[in-house]
Amino acid sequence: MTDHSSVVSFIWNVADLIRDRFKRGEYADVILPMTVLRRIDCVIRPTQDAVRAQHNELKNKIENLEPVLRKTSGVAFYNTSRFDFQRLLEDPNNIDNNVLTYYNGFSPNMQEVLDNFEFRNTLARLAKHKLTYQVFEKFNSVDLHPDQISNHQMGYVFEELLRKFNEANNENPGEHFTPREVIRLMTDLMLVTDHDELKTPGIIRQILDPCCGTGGMLTIAQSRIEAINQNARVESFGQEVNPKTYAVTKSDMLLISPDGKDADRIRQGSTLEKDQFVGENFHYLIANPPYGKDWNADKKDVEEEYALGSAGRFAPGLPRKSDGQMLFMLHMLAKMKPVSEGGSRVAVVMNGSPLFTGDANSGESEIRRHVMENDLLEAIVAMPEQIFYNTGIATYIWILSNRKPSHRKGKVQLIDASGEDFWKPMRKSLGDKRREMDEEHIAKVLEIYNSFEEDTDVSKVYPTTFFGYRKVTVDRPLKINIHTSEERMSRLEDQKAFEKLDANEKSEILAMLNALPKHLYMNRADFIEGLKAEVKARGMKIRAPLQKAIIAALSERDKDAAVCLNAKGIAEHDGDLRDTERIPLGENIDAYMEKEVWPHVPDAWINEGVTDKTTGEVGKVGYEINFNRYFYVYTPPRPLEEVEGEILQLQTQINDLMGQLFN
Repeated sequence: MTDHSSVVSFIWNVADLIRDRFKRGEYADVILPMTVLRRIDCVIRPTQDAVRAQHNELKNKIENLEPVLRKTSGVAFYNTSRFDFQRLLEDPNNIDNNVLTYYNGFSPNMQEVLDNFEFRNTLARLAKHKLTYQVFEKFNSVDLHPDQISNHQMGYVFEELLRKFNEANNENPGEHFTPREVIRLMTDLMLVTDHDELKTPGIIRQILDPCCGTGGMLTIAQSRIEAINQNARVESFGQEVNPKTYAVTKSDMLLISPDGKDADRIRQGSTLEKDQFVGENFHYLIANPPYGKDWNADKKDVEEEYALGSAGRFAPGLPRKSDGQMLFMLHMLAKMKPVSEGGSRVAVVMNGSPLFTGDANSGESEIRRHVMENDLLEAIVAMPEQIFYNTGIATYIWILSNRKPSHRKGKVQLIDASGEDFWKPMRKSLGDKRREMDEEHIAKVLEIYNSFEEDTDVSKVYPTTFFGYRKVTVDRPLKINIHTSEERMSRLEDQKAFEKLDANEKSEILAMLNALPKHLYMNRADFIEGLKAEVKARGMKIRAPLQKAIIAALSERDKDAAVCLNAKGIAEHDGDLRDTERIPLGENIDAYMEKEVWPHVPDAWINEGVTDKTTGEVGKVGYEINFNRYFYVYTPPRPLEEVEGEILQLQTQINDLMGQLFN
């Protein structure tokens, strides 16, 4: 069997042929569809003549030849032309026209795959630059038949090619695929509770990946299930927005599905814009949604579905438009089977943002709230850094289910698998990927998950309410003194209500204020009373905005001043002293204030006008998962003497080097 790395190296060399006619960012336009085309050419070559003969014999006798030709071909597609790669090369003078005949001879499903690559345009460019023969000759020298390179290996080939393409084009390869060991861990965590059930004879299970890329997650999940029960029937469903990666996945499914049904379950289009599997639910759902990618392109559709409430996929909330990860998670939760039908399990890998981004009552927090209050989250696993191809940042696997085992109900397990015990360095880096997890590392994570230990260095278990808090607004009274000093009077020029006055009006106001007693008012009410008396005595009128501007200019905060009261005799709050307190869910608000706030600011009070949008109760409810905080271990600083010793040692070394340099 051919090694996939050597295949990638060989195929990538095609870039040398097209370098002068195609930009680096356009290499994929040639190499990806040609790789697919060569693989399917290898598969159908043994039966192609028989298919062609049958087609010519029956085309005027049978209306629908598809089933017959598929059966003869032995796979879910076929080609009725007389050409294959070898025969195309036998007529170099007519290769451009013959390639089009070959293209048009494919069954509609395979033409649809090639059309998603916009391959006709690419063929036209190859013909224009007289490169068709060279490219086909190059690919004809590599055997991509599944007997030589398995579907599993071919997945690696496509993923490695995509990584190279995206590096060449400065794009994000993480949008296309996930390291295989991460997928294996995700799948094993998703299946870990179901092994006995999966051994049931004749069992059927459906899996969905809503951003399936090249289909790696679906194929590995299927293989992991079949390892438990080789007779299990696994139906894989996927949706992919990128037409090229969609085409790769669909071509792969056409190869492994004789009736083409697996391929029909792969749909093209944005999952956020439109659910391609309306009305369908799945036993298992797995995904690696793009990190930090905005959803502005789907904004209209997402917001319209959000407005549907519980009838739509996004009812719990909408995250900020700069990052759509959590929308994919909501989609997956909406596609779970009801508990009455056995429920579902979900594995999704995301970066750290969904853990804590967003304040109480924000879209992100409301999504976490939905997950926690419906007891959908089983575990979160922190992955090693530098394990993805495109980024070295921290990533986390979320395991969710609406059928949690009884001992996990109401609880969430956090597993820190980021330490050195869970990875090994790679011999050769691939992009940003410098670390990998082997089967022993995966087994160790599964063991920790199964043990469900509540408080170790790598495992913590908390009730779902532990992550929730009530954010209450705390106000303090407004206390100001007022003085008609020259310095404070000059501040009036900065007040808009005063600026709007003409010169005469300004002079009248200043004269009136200068007539007031030049003492420090410690009670705003006393100043207002004196101000109104002086205004009345002068036959003037002062509107409320101007009075407010005068007080703003002449006042300063003073903790010893009297509390400012409104017309109803209620204390006014000081906006600049307004604060918030995060009170853990389940803790009495008044008891918290007695313990944490009132000993320090006895005149503070809770603003009961700030309420939760869901319950209407005082304070906004929020949820966040501060993962690193729970595993933080304090490391005391080194002794000062040790640090000083190192500094002195370095100084000595520097002095020695300087001496050698100048002597």
